[in-house]
Amino acid sequence: MSRKVCQHCHFPSNVCLCDVLKPVTSRSAVWVLQHPSETDHGKNSARLLPLMLDKAQIVVGETSADFAGLQAQIQAQGLAPVLVYPAEAGEAVFTPAANAPEPENRLLILLDGTWRKALKMYHLNPWLHTLPKLALSPEKPSAYRIRKAHRADSLSTLEAAAEALMLLEPQLDVSALFEAFDAMVSRRLAAMPEAVRQRYLRDESNS
Repeated sequence: MSRKVCQHCHFPSNVCLCDVLKPVTSRSAVWVLQHPSETDHGKNSARLLPLMLDKAQIVVGETSADFAGLQAQIQAQGLAPVLVYPAEAGEAVFTPAANAPEPENRLLILLDGTWRKALKMYHLNPWLHTLPKLALSPEKPSAYRIRKAHRADSLSTLEAAAEALMLLEPQLDVSALFEAFDAMVSRRLAAMPEAVRQRYLRDESNS
């Protein structure tokens, strides 16, 4: 029997998040390039972004051809894209201008997938290599207790988007994003069988 899904937030009805979805209006647009394996993943955080950010969208794909329409849109609209991704030595690094508002055409691009799949997406999309990169240095570790992390400094896609917006738009209140994310994690944990939930909590205490 298929489980019931909320028709608005698209989460299972027993973890519906509609009551915690509050609008956040940013100057910057947020585009999430999502690996196909994440589309129906029950613990995916990126799906919350278009429900709260008026300038957010998710595009599913993996190769450069999958995102050809986005590349054309960036050119046609004169957008100023920045990739939220660790920068290698010698690559252009984006630094927000101090005391200067972000331009209305600023675009944040994030890759949504496991670390390995996001890395593969990056290699399959040479056009991303030309973009300046915004590397994040969050003060707190990720609260993504319901998924394994490849690195100690890994963030969920929602957390990464919120952290990036905080850097680009310090005046923007993104607390609603974190609150919705925390609600997703806690409700997911509460809906798990007791043995599974205890395993996640045990792993968290040992980390």
